[in-house]
Amino acid sequence: MSVDVLIVARYIDLCQWLKECMVTTVRELPVSIQRSVEACCMPLRATALGEADAAVLARRFAALADPVRLRLLSLIATSEDGAVCACDLVVPVGKSQPTVSHHLKVLREAGLVTGEKRGTNVWYAAVPAALEDLRVALGPAGT
Repeated sequence: MSVDVLIVARYIDLCQWLKECMVTTVRELPVSIQRSVEACCMPLRATALGEADAAVLARRFAALADPVRLRLLSLIATSEDGAVCACDLVVPVGKSQPTVSHHLKVLREAGLVTGEKRGTNVWYAAVPAALEDLRVALGPAGT
């Protein structure tokens, strides 16, 4: 084989690619017309969240993003005594005691529940102000 043939064979892929690029046609996409948006209801909030408030709410909502933690908070917040022993939360959520303790720790660190040690057990209660903050953040303005 001659040197010229080797050079051509070496760059055949490049040549084919260039050929494809040169043949490609450009077509214009249709432009969609943006319709005006009308307000259908009141804004959700009267003012935008501040940086500190957003950080606190994000941490609380992140804690509630897990179904087990959401259920635990629901069980604690609806307890008739206002507080629930951690040992009484294992069966309702169907998880092991260490798993329940971990989830309760996450809720406590997010400020959604408080824990009080009574003997060998820890009793948990919901923090009403934290739950109210979540309700206000999701509710319509002025509620």
